[in-house]
Amino acid sequence: MNRLIYIIFFALMPGMIYAQQAKYVFYFIGDGMGINQVNGTEMYLAEREGNIGVKPLLFTTFPAAGFATTFSVTNSVTDSSAAGTALSTGEKTYNGAVGMNQDKNIVETIAEKAKKRGRKVGIATSVSIDHATPAAFYAHQLDRGMYYEIALDLPKANFDFYAGGGFLRPTMTVDKKDAPNIFPIIEKAGYTIAKGLDEYKVKAANANKIVLIQQEGANSSCLPYAIDRKEGDLTLSEITKGAIDFLTKENNKGFFLMVEGGKIDWACHSNDLATAFEEIKDLDDAVRVAYEFYKKHPKETLIVVTADHETGGLGLGVAKYELQMKLITNQKQSQDLLSKAITDLRKKRSNKVSWEEIKRLLAKKMGFWEKIPLSWEQEKMLHNEYENSFVNNKIIFEESLYARTEPLAAVAKKVMNQIAMIGWTTAGHTAGYIPVFSIGAGSQLFMGKMDNTDIPKRIIQAAKYE
Repeated sequence: MNRLIYIIFFALMPGMIYAQQAKYVFYFIGDGMGINQVNGTEMYLAEREGNIGVKPLLFTTFPAAGFATTFSVTNSVTDSSAAGTALSTGEKTYNGAVGMNQDKNIVETIAEKAKKRGRKVGIATSVSIDHATPAAFYAHQLDRGMYYEIALDLPKANFDFYAGGGFLRPTMTVDKKDAPNIFPIIEKAGYTIAKGLDEYKVKAANANKIVLIQQEGANSSCLPYAIDRKEGDLTLSEITKGAIDFLTKENNKGFFLMVEGGKIDWACHSNDLATAFEEIKDLDDAVRVAYEFYKKHPKETLIVVTADHETGGLGLGVAKYELQMKLITNQKQSQDLLSKAITDLRKKRSNKVSWEEIKRLLAKKMGFWEKIPLSWEQEKMLHNEYENSFVNNKIIFEESLYARTEPLAAVAKKVMNQIAMIGWTTAGHTAGYIPVFSIGAGSQLFMGKMDNTDIPKRIIQAAKYE
């Protein structure tokens, strides 16, 4: 008899685990983070320590793993708003739509479902709060460029916690008309505005709902790149920790928290390899904060880590059967800051900059010559662009979606990619698979091949939002 009871118990145990409800849900989205971005980061981390192979990110060690397709209704290559809407609602839509289906009707998001069922809800990002991916969880607008209108939807959603760089157009409508400042509107709806982490720590205890943005004077479009970070800069890990503290304050019903690593995408649009890898590592650091919470509530917590699409068409290897990831650790700043340094030098010298000055700058910022030997062809590429833009004054900036780059900085980036032996097919998005990793209650649902619309549906199933 006892033996029969044991047999029945062990037969039912997988179903019991499967049925465990996710009271606390973490939904991490690495914008632009394709499978090669993840694999490349792990190889980069390994080579940085002198090893060939991979040094696993925390989230790649999660027991459930799969991959997903990302196409939108209008194109095989999605944009962030259509992909964000698919990840938030479980429905495909046209490129540009935010929280709307292909028929331009409002679709309820997973965050809104969680709120209806009494969960606290948080939306966090490393870019602006009104950007496509975070917006897709709380806003319903026909086009992602309607930043002011998206911001107006924030208090309507009535979520508990928002965080990011700030707002892109707090006083201007999509048709470029002056409008009432968004901040008093948000405050009138019962939100406390906290500018910077220090102010957040002071205000959070007495706030019912809160919006955390960067401190006064900082860039409202995004947090600094991890590779460029200075002491005192707001980080995605700090935001994640602040969100957990706030959403668990006087709350026994659980929470839903979406956290976006938005600048992975920006770095990949610029084909800036080292910066992209450091952004993925930074997202993993935020996942680690959630994992520490999971360890305290393993039977009630679900963590899902995925992406909205791949950006850049990253290829790990060109021609030769080798990579040189370790050498890119000599890059000390993003391409954006290298570009700024070249512009500053140009202005300081009234464009009369010597080749030796340029070499010293590139040695300091990229490690060229001092730590990374350059071939004759590579030095020629740099010198030719120096002559073009500093001697002949033919300055043609490289334009990508989120950056306008000095031509010499753009060539330096191409040289670094050559040195690392990697390639990019585009400065835009691709239709490449995205990874899906998960751990905790209901994580078995996230194994194998799926579509991006399956991911929120399975979270809803695991959390019992319906």
